[in-house]
Amino acid sequence: MEIWVNPRCSKCRSAVSLLDEAGAEYTVRRYLEDPPTEAELVAVLDRLGLDPWDITRTGEKIAGELELKSWGRAPEDRPRWIAALAEHPELIQRPIITADDGTAVVARDENTVRSVLS
Repeated sequence: MEIWVNPRCSKCRSAVSLLDEAGAEYTVRRYLEDPPTEAELVAVLDRLGLDPWDITRTGEKIAGELELKSWGRAPEDRPRWIAALAEHPELIQRPIITADDGTAVVARDENTVRSVLS
């Protein structure tokens, strides 16, 4: 299992604490320091069953500068969004947990974190 975190994020710290309490084996990826590639983002999105705009933090300053809210959200727009996430990892919603069983979740609450432990 791997968890993508920003150590300054309270939801990330909470998720890591829950994994620790459960005795889970996992790897921490500080995705701001070690950004995912476009291929990795595509793979995670497939595992999540989501589109890139579903995991984009549109309230970030860079999102406003890029005018993301005006971008299209059709299948042909996916590559543009994925490229933006790869170039600006601060736009990626967090934490993301990729489980060993092939699933993945955006673990913003306790129940979602616990869902990958069973």
